[in-house]
Amino acid sequence: MKLRKSAAVAAIAVLALTATACGGKDGSAGDKPSGVKPGTSEAPELPKYTVATGVDLDSPAFKAAKKRGKLVIGAKADQPYLGFEDQSTKERSGFDIEIAKMIAADLGFSDKQIEWKTVDSGIRETAIAKGQVDYLVGTYTINDERKKQVGFAGPYYKAGADLLVRKDETAITGKDAVKGKKVCSIVGSTPLQEIKKPEYGASVVELAKYSDCVQQLLTKQVDAVTTDDSILKGYAAANSGKLKVVGQPFTEEPYGIGLNKDDKVLREAINASLETHVQDGTYKKIYEATLGLSGSDYTEPPAIEKY
Repeated sequence: MKLRKSAAVAAIAVLALTATACGGKDGSAGDKPSGVKPGTSEAPELPKYTVATGVDLDSPAFKAAKKRGKLVIGAKADQPYLGFEDQSTKERSGFDIEIAKMIAADLGFSDKQIEWKTVDSGIRETAIAKGQVDYLVGTYTINDERKKQVGFAGPYYKAGADLLVRKDETAITGKDAVKGKKVCSIVGSTPLQEIKKPEYGASVVELAKYSDCVQQLLTKQVDAVTTDDSILKGYAAANSGKLKVVGQPFTEEPYGIGLNKDDKVLREAINASLETHVQDGTYKKIYEATLGLSGSDYTEPPAIEKY
């Protein structure tokens, strides 16, 4: 891999997160998150990514991207602080979005050379296997079953399945308190498979999007939503005073960047990007200006799994 790149320069890029994504109506599950961390008055600054020059990778996905002049990156669009698309401006924001941009810059692609493609959880493997995206950054848990179909760079973050409930909920205190309760999650997610286990005794509702689950929670159609705590904290912060996270994680969910199973060269290049920017502090700046705004304290990412 040839990467000729000067050191990243920090620049002010304040998150302008003030509108709502679903028309701003009360109770919307997709309220656009605030750009200020609770208890503070200033928005953290996002780093500026210096676009590398002279990058040359013997990777099918990279060569295809160079030929078309842009990267196609898969992402989520309805996860506040992680992968969010403002429906009025079509601008994307969040931790996963910035990680994807950081990697793109190291591969020689600017923000303007990125085409974002929203990929729902249930079709992630299909989108990657069919080459519909060059890589995917979207709260994508690495596991052995998925590795049979796709490759993973990372992990770059470790979450854990938890429960999102209404603010006045007192009965649901953890995974052992959902027996007979209606718990919503989405098709294709690892938390869905977990909560469906007979030991929990939950009545499971399966929907296509987390935002749909959250909307049903707000309208009292379900009693709880389960998925990764990082996602749930974003929804709780975006619906402050209405929802809360129970705070008792019961699985481990290491997030990886999904890509073609056989593209080892691209996988190694992405791993190198992640390692470099954890070390130089860029990763931490991204976290503090995105996922950290939900109230989650910064923790060091897990070690890269190379294979």
